[in-house]
Amino acid sequence: MARRCYIWIAILITGGESASITPLEDLYKRFNIPGSPPESMGRGRDWNVDLVPKFLMAGGQLVKMLLFTEVTRYLDFKVIEGSFVYKGGKIYKVPSTEAEALASSLMGLFEKRRFKKFLGFVANYDENDPKTMEGVDPKKTTMQEVYKKFDLGQDVVDFTGHALALYRTDEYLTQPCLETINRIKLYSESLARYGKSPYLYPLYGLGELPQGFARLSAIYGGTYMLNKPIEELVMENGRIVGVKSEGEVARCKQLICDPSYVADRVTKVGKVIRVICILSHPIKNTNDANSCQIIIPQNQVNRKSGEFLYLCVYDFMLAAQGKYIAIISTTVETNDPEKEISLHLNSWSPLSRNLIVLATCMPLLIWE
Repeated sequence: MARRCYIWIAILITGGESASITPLEDLYKRFNIPGSPPESMGRGRDWNVDLVPKFLMAGGQLVKMLLFTEVTRYLDFKVIEGSFVYKGGKIYKVPSTEAEALASSLMGLFEKRRFKKFLGFVANYDENDPKTMEGVDPKKTTMQEVYKKFDLGQDVVDFTGHALALYRTDEYLTQPCLETINRIKLYSESLARYGKSPYLYPLYGLGELPQGFARLSAIYGGTYMLNKPIEELVMENGRIVGVKSEGEVARCKQLICDPSYVADRVTKVGKVIRVICILSHPIKNTNDANSCQIIIPQNQVNRKSGEFLYLCVYDFMLAAQGKYIAIISTTVETNDPEKEISLHLNSWSPLSRNLIVLATCMPLLIWE
């Protein structure tokens, strides 16, 4: 069946606070670092730094959409080498299969058996088949009650909720369990595709995604205008109908853009701080993984929300050879976010060597 691209009905505005920065000199300018990058950092054009990095679940909706539209013909991906969780000052590989659960040093012998049974229950759970539910109502039973049913300890609950289901806080515990079960299923199914981890990342960074759609759009007659200033969003009857730039109006049925372009139409609900770390070594205790995600549950660092650490190396075409980019992100909980994160960063030994740190605090927004 022929696939058509209907990008002509929409206008895509990229960049803003979620831009991908290249070369390295531009990153230094963005964070007001005086001077130029030292020669030891390699060529500036070898760097592609995503300000808001996001791993793609191998079995997630975005990957399915990229495959269906065949945008993947213009993109190359690599599998992230591992997923880890931080506990008691150490880093452990996240067990997400029954076999890994039995081999993991995160849990004791009896806890492993209970967690193995829990993973088996999740894998077989079908909200449309009462035989698989074991008395768990998808709309009424909370996730806290599911954990209690399998007698899972707090440490197991922490890495299950934050490293498998990828929640930032513990609010999900009092909500119906179906969403969490589906999240854990997605993690396991994505992991089964490639084995090392459930995550994919595009070579040269997330900036390749809109470029891939641009190339596909061009095949079907779409037009992309680069480096055009945005003067006005044209509204009619309360709906977006176009974008005005340099006296011309490009009309559309839908606008896709960074929230910074429509600041008057979003509501600020919090802040996120991201710390960009440039290293000359992999993170220790990760088997020298060249790419990984490390989940830091909030209970491990006495916070209300957990932290996520992302690491990628030069073979993702994101950094110069021999260099690594590590980014820590978390929800801001104090009035001094940079001090808040720096205290934790200075005490966290896996990142303590040969470190250059850039910090950015971004608003957490929702659409009105």
